[in-house]
Amino acid sequence: MAEILVLVEHVDGAVKKVTLELLTLARTLGTPSAVWAGPGYSPDAQAKLAEYGADKIYVADAADLADHVVAPKAELLAQLVSTASPSGVLVAATAEGKEVAGRLAIKTDSGVITDAVGLGEGFVAEQSIFGGGVNVRSRVRRGTPIVAVRPNATTPEPSTGAGTEERVEVALSDTARAARVVERVKQEKGARPELAEAAIVVSGGRGVGSAENFAVIENLADSLGAAVGASRAATDAGWYPHQFQVGQTGKTVSPQLYIAAGISGAIQHRAGMQTAKTIIAINKDPEAPIFELADFGVVGDLHQVVPQLTEEIQKRH
Repeated sequence: MAEILVLVEHVDGAVKKVTLELLTLARTLGTPSAVWAGPGYSPDAQAKLAEYGADKIYVADAADLADHVVAPKAELLAQLVSTASPSGVLVAATAEGKEVAGRLAIKTDSGVITDAVGLGEGFVAEQSIFGGGVNVRSRVRRGTPIVAVRPNATTPEPSTGAGTEERVEVALSDTARAARVVERVKQEKGARPELAEAAIVVSGGRGVGSAENFAVIENLADSLGAAVGASRAATDAGWYPHQFQVGQTGKTVSPQLYIAAGISGAIQHRAGMQTAKTIIAINKDPEAPIFELADFGVVGDLHQVVPQLTEEIQKRH
């Protein structure tokens, strides 16, 4: 089967869940080859990548690849596209991943598709465009298909691959070295999962009423092991930090379960969450647009409904 390159997302040597999703997706289209860029590669990382189907692992773990911003990864992938002639390249549709994809497309004179939520035979991608108003199927018609896939678009499933390691040397151009990382500040990570990668997201909107009332949303999220999100109205009001905003001008999420409490469902918000597998809406306005998207809807005051829901979930634990 044709080789498919998958750019590995990793933090402190740990492979991120989105990479396992990409390897699972790649197996449906060909033979996955993982591409590791930067320090941190270890036998544990090799075992994890092989567990999810990586037949080959290209390892470029020189410190230089992490000392500069984005460009080195694009040059590494461009070199591998030239030497390995893969049938496609998959990256995560994160801010960095999409920039890598764009740079790689220019270097290889190829087409690129971003924010894919599905990928089928022939590298035909499913996308949600125009603020979530239209669903389309797209295909690259030039060069090597480069596709950035949203986290949670695929359920990761183990299927052991050979995991053969191949060391790669890449000579970075002066252009790739132009921007240098001079400092890294480690953000304290809470117990909740990262918003963009969470399997369950609980979001609050204008109906929450205040910053203090967001404790209701947090309590429900914690009972489910979920991430917390917020609508633009809530973040603009200062009720919740902007980095947790879900929407067209915030983060795009595709969880297995999305709970929207006190969110009307304006197009700005819908664009960031409508590809969730299951959507539950809680709103006291029966005419709220969010109910058009919801798989399950509760018409009621979230301050009464959400605490009861949290209590029931905690009982089952």
